[in-house]
Order: sequence, then structure tokens, then C-alpha cells
Amino acid sequence: MIDQNLKILVTGAGGQLGQEIKSLSEVYNRPNWSFADSKALDITDERQVKDYIGAYTPEVIINCAAYTAVDAAESDPNGAFAVNVSGIQNLTAYAGKALIIHISTDFVFDGNSFVAYKETDETHPIGAYGKTKMEGEKLLQHITDNHIIIRTSWLYGSFGKNFMKTMLHLADSRSELSVVADQVGTPTYTGDLALAIIRILEQDQVERGIYHFSNEGVASWYDFAHAIFDMAGKNIKLIPIKSEAYPTPAKRPHFSVLDKTKIKKAIHMEIPHWRDSLEVALKKHLR
Repeated sequence: MIDQNLKILVTGAGGQLGQEIKSLSEVYNRPNWSFADSKALDITDERQVKDYIGAYTPEVIINCAAYTAVDAAESDPNGAFAVNVSGIQNLTAYAGKALIIHISTDFVFDGNSFVAYKETDETHPIGAYGKTKMEGEKLLQHITDNHIIIRTSWLYGSFGKNFMKTMLHLADSRSELSVVADQVGTPTYTGDLALAIIRILEQDQVERGIYHFSNEGVASWYDFAHAIFDMAGKNIKLIPIKSEAYPTPAKRPHFSVLDKTKIKKAIHMEIPHWRDSLEVALKKHLR
């Protein structure tokens, strides 16, 4: 059980993971949790961070705040840096003894592997977004030992913007759709990641450092889209295409599968297969 009196600050609370954590925390009835979206707490504003943390004095900071517009980061690297790097510096400067749980990404890797990435594998991002997330990780590691970095991939759920919701929206106006089939990773349901974070808080003495978390299994974006339409009962023709046929400003890793051995041992959590979690997510979203 989480200590009833533990003071927890969740930054980026307006995003899809932040909202999921808030939804889950309500089940646990935790009055000492503070949820701050970007309007309430802009982590790029040092004065605001100092004042907010000074007033609330959290014992744990769950940093869900991030610049996640992968393509936009290519033309706005300073904007991405401000949130993903400078924001981390501001949080750590005033966190004191608080544990910082920081959410990171598979984009810190180049995607050239053929086996699931481990936490100890060398990072080599191929775009501006991934570079800023990597720099944010390194900065956090340099400033404080009291941190847990969770790298995740292909997040989706009922809150915010994500692939599942985009596909469902397109299904209402399209009879056929082309989806990239040569980028492989694992969809991650925000509900499962939020639960993993709760488990970390319950364990208390989880070793500090980097962890990987996603659902189990492997899929391409085409596989993911196919499962969404099949489970949601949408009749739409799907056409598998290569990445070259769908050019984007930012390159995507072709392989983003994460090895979850470390976190499963640390928090004793049985992680669901992505298809099982997708079914749960769709039932929740479509009800």
C-alpha cells in the first residue's frame, strides 16, 4: 500500500498518462496527490517551479510533462529542449530529497537492433525529439541519484491524442487506409503504465535507475491498426505500406521493442499482452 500521507506531485497532468494516473489515484483515494497541468505548472518557468514545489513540498515528483510532438521538434528543437531538458533541470533544482519518476521514450534508440532493447544498451537517437529526451535523462542522472526513469513506447488510451483514437476517428470517414507496416514495437496502454508507477510507489525501495515498460508482444503500426478496427467492429480496408511511402519530418525507429525483464522483477507485475490491453482500452473508451 502507498503511504496515505505521501505527498506526490504529478506534472504534465493534462496529458494522456497524467490523466490516467489521476483517474487511477481516485480509486486509491489519495488526498495528498497534486496534479498540475501545463497551465498550473509550466516546468520551463524556473520561478513557477520554485514557487509550486516550495508551497507543496512533494516527496515524489512524477514527471509526465514533455514535448512529444515528434515531427514539430525537427523545426522547433529549442521548444523541445526547453521542456525535455531545461524543464528537468528546473525540477531537480528544487526537488530537494524528493524521488523523481521521469517518463522517457523508445526514441532514445536508433531502431537498428533486432533484439529487445535493454536499459544498459547505448542510446543513439535519430531525431530532435529523441535527442532532447536522451539529454533530459542524462541531466537527471547527473544531478541526482534519487530518480527512476521509465522508458516506454507507443502510448495510447482514453485520454489525450494517440494512435488508437486517431484510427477510430478516421474509420468514421474512410473506407480504406494505408498504414506503415515496417516499423515494429509494442503498443503500451496508459492504464498499465499508470499501474506500474503505482506499484513502484507501493514497493518504496525499488532500486533507482532506468527501467523499460511496455505491454507484452510485438506489432507493427499496421498490426495495431488492424487489431483496433477488428476489436471495434470497424469495416475498413487496410493497406500495409513502407515508411518511405509515408514520409514525415522526423525519422522513426524501425525497431522499438523494449526488454521489460528488469521492471517485472522489481515490481513483481505480470504485464498484459498488448492485444489484451487494447481490448480493455477500447471497451473503456467506447462504452
